[in-house]
Amino acid sequence: MRFLLYDAIEEIGKGKYIKGYKTFSLSDESLRGHFGETAWVPGVLFIESMAQLLGWLVIFSHDFSISAVMTLVENVKIPSRLRPGFRAEIQGEILSTSKRDSLGCCRMYVDGEMIASVERIIYVHSRSADSGQLLNLFRYYGGMVDRA
Repeated sequence: MRFLLYDAIEEIGKGKYIKGYKTFSLSDESLRGHFGETAWVPGVLFIESMAQLLGWLVIFSHDFSISAVMTLVENVKIPSRLRPGFRAEIQGEILSTSKRDSLGCCRMYVDGEMIASVERIIYVHSRSADSGQLLNLFRYYGGMVDRA
C-alpha cells in the first residue's frame, strides 16, 4: 500500500516552487495503531509529506522524463509533539538542478506558523521513467489536470 502524505498540489512553478497541503486527521490510515494513550503525529510523516510534494516539483520541472529518488535530508526541524486534527500548508522550492540530481528545501506551516522544515533535500534522477505514466500519476495524485 502506498501512503500519499499530501492532499493536493495548489500551485507549481516549473523549476522554482510548489505549494500544497496535508490535513493530518486522527482517522488517517498511516496513524492507525501508532498510539498509546495520546495521539501524536510521528515526525517522519512531516518529512515524508514535504519530500513527496517536492519530489513532484522535481519531476514536473524535468518534463516527467525522470523519476526522483530522495537520497539525502539535512537540517531537519520537526515538532516534538503535535496532535492530529490540523491542516498544514507545504511550500517547497528547488535550489539547484542538473541532469543527475536536484537540491531543494521545504517548509510546513499551520495557521501561518512554521512547524517543520527540511533545509536540504537531494533527489537523484532516474532516467528509467515512463513519462506518460508519471504525467498521469501527477494529474491523479496532485489534482493538476489542467496544469500539466
